[in-house]
Amino acid sequence: MEEKNSENIKETKEIDQDELEDYEEDEDTRPEYMKKRVLVPSITAIIFFICGIFYSIHTVYYKSTDDAFIEGHVITVAPRVSGPVLKLNIEDNQEVKKGDFLLEIDPNDYEAKLRETKAKLDEAKASLVSSENQVIKSMSDLEFAQADYERYSKMYAKGISSKQNYDSSLNKLTAAESNNKSLKAKYNEIMASIKRLEAEVEQNELNLSYTKIYAPSDGRITNRTVEQGNYVQVAQPLFAIVPEKMWIVANFKETQLANMKKGQPVKIKIDTYGGKKFKGEVDSIQRSTGARASLFPPENAVGSYVKIVQRVPVKIIFTEDISNYNIVPGMSVVPEVKVK
Repeated sequence: MEEKNSENIKETKEIDQDELEDYEEDEDTRPEYMKKRVLVPSITAIIFFICGIFYSIHTVYYKSTDDAFIEGHVITVAPRVSGPVLKLNIEDNQEVKKGDFLLEIDPNDYEAKLRETKAKLDEAKASLVSSENQVIKSMSDLEFAQADYERYSKMYAKGISSKQNYDSSLNKLTAAESNNKSLKAKYNEIMASIKRLEAEVEQNELNLSYTKIYAPSDGRITNRTVEQGNYVQVAQPLFAIVPEKMWIVANFKETQLANMKKGQPVKIKIDTYGGKKFKGEVDSIQRSTGARASLFPPENAVGSYVKIVQRVPVKIIFTEDISNYNIVPGMSVVPEVKVK
């Protein structure tokens, strides 16, 4: 019984071996699963090879980075005078035009200060007229004292006049000269006071005009922190105006900049609009790395120095109209620059 089983097993192995040899001789007779085992790895290897070639060529002609963001002008508006907010004509994200009236600070204190300074100026001008008349009179007295002294001097030299008359004329001349100098000094002092008060009036007029804030540029209101009735201080940020003009600052690796130049075309992918590629071009390349231009640049002359590939900011501008898209500063983008 055991001998028959061993013979059957041997015959089965011989048949399987013969069938395998037949399959190897004729590929058409191979099972389908054996064909797939051969084709799938081959096709995969070919696809990876083609993709590798394409990627290598693409990286030579195009340079890209995901370290890029939308930038724009952000105009922070702050008051130049302090006081409570009397009127507020803006809302969050409101569109404004240059010259629009946005906010008014209570002007009563500044109007009162202006009136007070103008009153002091008028008083100083009136004093100036009186002082000028006194100077004119002192000049007349001085001329009379000078003539009187000269006349008595000649008479005293000839022995016609007494020494007492001569001394009296000299004293009158000295007193007239002293009075004239004093009145001139007072006149100059009043003139200086008038100039100072005129400057104060001008400054108070400016302060009064600063109570009204107008839009310095076209744009959209953002970061509004003020409400009607708030007491605001000088230089306190109240809100910001963001104009429509936007650009991109892309931080490319220094190893990517060898062939990058101004004017090269750029394809821009914005995360918000993933299905669209915007057109742009290289505007300029910063003449320092981002680390070197930072507030605290790294100190490389240390013993623990480790070489790190630096990044250089590149400014990219849009060459198509983007006014219909909600593109704002801070958005993430992926620019692709054609360098060859």
